[in-house]
Amino acid sequence: MLRQRSLLGPLRTSRAPLSVLPPQTPPHRAFSSSPDSVQQKRTAIVTGGARGIGRAIALRLAHDGYDVTVNDLASAEALLHDTVVEIEALGRKGYAYVADVTSEDEVKALVRASVDKLGPLSTMVANAGICQAKGVFDITPADFKRVLDVNLFGVQYCYQAAARQMVEQKTPGKLIGAASVAGYVPYPLFAPYSTSKWAVRGLTHAYALELGGYNITANAYAPGVVLTDLWERLEMDLVKLAGGKKGQMMEKLTSERVALGRAAKPEDVANLVSFLASKDADYVTGKTFMVDGGLIYN
Repeated sequence: MLRQRSLLGPLRTSRAPLSVLPPQTPPHRAFSSSPDSVQQKRTAIVTGGARGIGRAIALRLAHDGYDVTVNDLASAEALLHDTVVEIEALGRKGYAYVADVTSEDEVKALVRASVDKLGPLSTMVANAGICQAKGVFDITPADFKRVLDVNLFGVQYCYQAAARQMVEQKTPGKLIGAASVAGYVPYPLFAPYSTSKWAVRGLTHAYALELGGYNITANAYAPGVVLTDLWERLEMDLVKLAGGKKGQMMEKLTSERVALGRAAKPEDVANLVSFLASKDADYVTGKTFMVDGGLIYN
């Protein structure tokens, strides 16, 4: 007669004990997640924060009580300072810092400068990204490298520098990265972009697995069609490649394929990031959330 295993009894598991896990994997609950004096003051870094989704995220986090460092390229420095003015109008501290996220050293300097100016880092939003419309036969190695440098390596540098800072501080933290619906379903003419966003999903999952014991979460957001300057530039490229008129492509896509019948506003994406950066998301990690109005069902 077979003996039935008690549901309450000890069960064998194939998971290795903590003592034999790789040395970089910390024991669980290395740092307290209780709201102490360090956590009462929250600071965030938002890359690509001069315009569009990044600006909306920075302003929403300021509204939520964060002091925010906004980062972008030197060409957008004036817009960065405009965003800082808006942050300060919400009663929070803002700081503009010019850096190129494709440079590991510049990202490290960004994190150090933010901590020096605003205090311990709570949240990193690796938002900066680029996109290019080009057919697979026309993509050059330089095209592919440029997209990966910004969209993938830029996120990696931000995650790594921020995580190191959070571990050094011995405080919980949140890493949040920009993915895309194209990281779930690729689209014609966007091979490098889709590749980079699929990779961001995997990178985010890996950070979640390794940093959970430090009470550092890692999640990503995946927008669909968003009304930004980037989309307008892409639409012009698509018109040249595929024909049609400016505005027709967005109208067709949103009316026929988006359940809510409209493109997203940057604030729609910022609302999701606000949740991921909040204490309400303390038990959420390793996930990529689509914010697309019902474009992709996966």
